[in-house]
Amino acid sequence: MMTRLVCLGPIALLAGIAAASPPVQPHAPGIESPGYVWNAPNEEQMIALAHRADPANGEEAYAVCRGCHQADGSGRGDAIYPQLAGQHASVLIKQMVDVRAGRRDNPKMHPFVAEWVVSSEEVADIAAYLAQLPIPPTNLKGEGTDLARGESLYVKDCATCHGAQGEGDAAEFYPRVAHQHYSYLDHESKLIRDGGRRNANPEMVKAIKGYSDADIAAVSDYMSRLTAESRPE
Repeated sequence: MMTRLVCLGPIALLAGIAAASPPVQPHAPGIESPGYVWNAPNEEQMIALAHRADPANGEEAYAVCRGCHQADGSGRGDAIYPQLAGQHASVLIKQMVDVRAGRRDNPKMHPFVAEWVVSSEEVADIAAYLAQLPIPPTNLKGEGTDLARGESLYVKDCATCHGAQGEGDAAEFYPRVAHQHYSYLDHESKLIRDGGRRNANPEMVKAIKGYSDADIAAVSDYMSRLTAESRPE
């Protein structure tokens, strides 16, 4: 069932969010905490994953996201808003739940996915809607000057989890990186390397800990040019 706020419609909803004084994003323990376990089971994520998602309901609930991520889920490479169309639903659910809980710091996004805006079930609905969208091929790419280095790094350190073609792994919550904006891949990889993304997988931190900024730029450029299928299975 749609929440009352979403039922007000996109225009009223966005106006309400802009006018309201939303609560500060909470802070939950992350990778900086002793005993941190990546993707440890949590109640809200389990509720969302178990929900029989309704993409049609998700399309309506997605109204709060379109201003940044665009109506077609293509995001904005120039503003470091990721492309969401065709991303695995499990990945989208995990990231939205982590922002809601404060395991992933994103105070700008939090007011749009907070519990008072969308329910746990609507998180799943939004994820299902985005997952079935065709992936736009017009993502922002890098300069293309060091792709051989990027490919070498990707094959050595990234393909085991993210797949040979950047297709990711829905069952393991590994995101699809093919077709993603270069700027977003570069930005997030640096955050992960430097400990700034607190819901990061420690195995990825370990894999790229020794990367220079030039290495991250090269592998991000390579990933942005991978061409997996137009949408997940």
